[in-house]
Amino acid sequence: MDNAISTIASANNNDDDDLGSASPKEEKRTPGRKLIRITSKSGEMTFGKLLTSPLPMFVNPEQPGYVGFANLPNQVHRKSVKKGFEFTLMVVGESGLGKSTLVNSLFLTDLYPERHIPTAAEKIQQTVKIDASTVEIEERGVKLRLTVVDTPGFGDSLNSTDCFKPVIRYIDDQFERYLNDESGLNRRHIVDNRVHSCFYFINPSGHGLKPLDVAFMRAVHHKVNIVPVIAKADTLTKQEVTNLKRRILDQIEDYGIKIYPLPDCDSDEDEDYKEQCRQLKNAVPFAVVGANAIIEVKGRKVRGRMYPWGVVEVENPEHCDFIKLRTMLITHMQDLQEVTQETHYENYRAEKLATGGGAPPVKQRTSKPAISQPEREISDRERELIQKEEELRQMQERLARMQAEIEARKPAVQQNGEIKSHDL
Repeated sequence: MDNAISTIASANNNDDDDLGSASPKEEKRTPGRKLIRITSKSGEMTFGKLLTSPLPMFVNPEQPGYVGFANLPNQVHRKSVKKGFEFTLMVVGESGLGKSTLVNSLFLTDLYPERHIPTAAEKIQQTVKIDASTVEIEERGVKLRLTVVDTPGFGDSLNSTDCFKPVIRYIDDQFERYLNDESGLNRRHIVDNRVHSCFYFINPSGHGLKPLDVAFMRAVHHKVNIVPVIAKADTLTKQEVTNLKRRILDQIEDYGIKIYPLPDCDSDEDEDYKEQCRQLKNAVPFAVVGANAIIEVKGRKVRGRMYPWGVVEVENPEHCDFIKLRTMLITHMQDLQEVTQETHYENYRAEKLATGGGAPPVKQRTSKPAISQPEREISDRERELIQKEEELRQMQERLARMQAEIEARKPAVQQNGEIKSHDL
């Protein structure tokens, strides 16, 4: 054989001739190294580091059938934490129902540091305003960009027939802005200001839903996720709260109002999560109490309200549904965003594209074959494609006529059994 492979025993041997280029210093530094020498016509190569180098960082896993894509959720988690989260919450209801207090209690922050409470004289001329406050909350390294949209003046005037139109206009404007950003050139840094959830506060002193409550929820239930909330539940007894909840749910069903449906649990979920979802569904509409004051009760500090007959603890499930409402908002925050994206926004986008962005439909030309669906209105993009196809068809017809004219200008002359053409 041309190649002679000789294996030298251990580097502890002092035979320098057999070790070739290995020096005694290398032998002391790497005792027990086995060298392999390959001798061929082209020369001699000695490589021992190949067998004695430490294990690389990228090794083949010993588990059979393991590839590694099970770590993909970790990549999504790291990317999501680095990017942060965005959520927009709208609170709607009459003045004095504790909307601001409840929001501050939910997120343990002050979203209205410079809030101005109008007087009775100012409320006479006051109209419905849209007040959006944005704050960045960080908890254990997770950042949340929270936007709370308040509607001061809602339902305060004598004639509240059109008081919810500014709210609908604001929701549509956010959808329109997001649609324009998606259609623009820079789509990487789109700020999502769409309303993901709407807490609608119901007055506890009424006997159910008022006509204004029904009109508002029927006007926006296909645009936003509505979560009905009974405000100031500490003014009612437990039996009154139960009766009011039942009456509100019956009215919601009778008027065909679609509130946010909590997602169903999968069959493989644990029993604790299933029980939690069941209790959350039974708690709708949520009877809540808001408070920012810290009160000491029996040696422990709680968040609640003090009355002559006792203390109402906000974070006590036996007193109100505050904890259930916050649990629903936090655990289903991703689902609220997905429903907004896949249902409400897609409905708005389809309606907007179907109407061509408010432009009148294009009249069809007589030369173009009739469309099978004449009632279908064409969007701007489809209209542009149809125009391009029409121009291409006209160019092809013009080219065919030119070729026919060229062929007609070449009279055929027969000479000696052959056909020859002469240009005119």
